[in-house]
Amino acid sequence: MLSALAATKLLRRFCTGVTGLVFNRSPAPLAYSTQAAAGGESLEQIRSRIFGTHIGNGLRSGRKLLRKKLVGEQIAAYYPEPIYKKDPLFVNLDVERRKIKLEKLRRRGKAPPKKGQGKRAGRKKKK
Repeated sequence: MLSALAATKLLRRFCTGVTGLVFNRSPAPLAYSTQAAAGGESLEQIRSRIFGTHIGNGLRSGRKLLRKKLVGEQIAAYYPEPIYKKDPLFVNLDVERRKIKLEKLRRRGKAPPKKGQGKRAGRKKKK
């Protein structure tokens, strides 16, 4: 994308013979007539049509965020797929260790209660 000053310089170079575009020779970048006399199209509209830029009104619009590339696939590709999902015969040692620990706790009577049968559920039934 070109800056506004660079776009103005290019327009000055290529549109010197076009009637209706009047440029001042002052050094300020925005010191040109913004309204074309013949076509009724402003210089900003011509610039946006040629260079594909957006004419903003100074308010927040979210265009910058919407122009960004989506990064979800790259983030998902960063983490490899777990082996146990690819190979059904693979034994995950962490899962096996957790199951053994829960079995030991159940035998001692220290395992967590089944879902929906905790203290809170028991209190509600008593009332």
